[in-house]
Amino acid sequence: MYSTSFDYYRPKNLKEAITLLRKHKDAKLLAGGHSLIPAMKLRVSSPSAVIDIARIRGLDGIKASKSGVRIGGMTTHAAVESSKDLHKTCPVLSETAGHIGDIQVRNRGTIGGSLAHADPAADYPTVLLALDADIVATGAKGKRKIPADEFFVDLFTTGLKAGEVLTEVSVPAMKAGQGACYLKHRHPASSYAVVGVAAFVALKNGVVKEARLAIGGVTSTPVLVESVDASLAGQPPSTKAISEACEDVPAALEYPLGDVYASGEYRTHLATVLSRRALTEAVSRAKKQK
Repeated sequence: MYSTSFDYYRPKNLKEAITLLRKHKDAKLLAGGHSLIPAMKLRVSSPSAVIDIARIRGLDGIKASKSGVRIGGMTTHAAVESSKDLHKTCPVLSETAGHIGDIQVRNRGTIGGSLAHADPAADYPTVLLALDADIVATGAKGKRKIPADEFFVDLFTTGLKAGEVLTEVSVPAMKAGQGACYLKHRHPASSYAVVGVAAFVALKNGVVKEARLAIGGVTSTPVLVESVDASLAGQPPSTKAISEACEDVPAALEYPLGDVYASGEYRTHLATVLSRRALTEAVSRAKKQK
């Protein structure tokens, strides 16, 4: 099927792109195109204008510091996967990128495009939620920082306002005694996450100081299982403690999604299993992080 007619624009800079977004209220931004183009061909999305930001300079790149790492919205999955800076400061993000799609998708798809599309089966949203990351949006009034737990509003819906462009992702650096892990059960056809689980654990003096568990693919937005932190905090991260903390996972997953491949009940069960594994691995990595 062919898309409906639309106007195509290729702005030279970010300011011009924002101006075009304000002029064309139902316009769509084109980054890697792996989500937008198929949606337009199926006429699930029929924008009157497409604004191609792929060639705008300065929207990609990875900059690391002692406190964290900043990733430009137009940075490809392949660049995230191969970044030496990320391997040192936040290796779980590089690992996650390496599990996205196939090599063609990773070479063209972008972190900003994935986040702005907000597919419930995407990988980045779950990981960024567990890492307590921030997402930077730029509009006519300047930049605005949006915490990851406020960015994903609903199915394919984000906290971006009209006329804003997702320009940067800010992720805290891993410190001594901290570890993170992302595990997913991938769909055999699309490689999207049927269930994706991200765990972050901070240890101090042999006990859990902080724990975050995020689950994607099961509900319309990634879910932070807040009871896990309360359950594990102040305890040694034993197998029993982790298993007991994960008993609350099903209750956190209201209205699970289901399809011909995996029912909501199956997704919920799988999320519980992967949660135990992800937390266990995060603890193991935290013990090695010096």
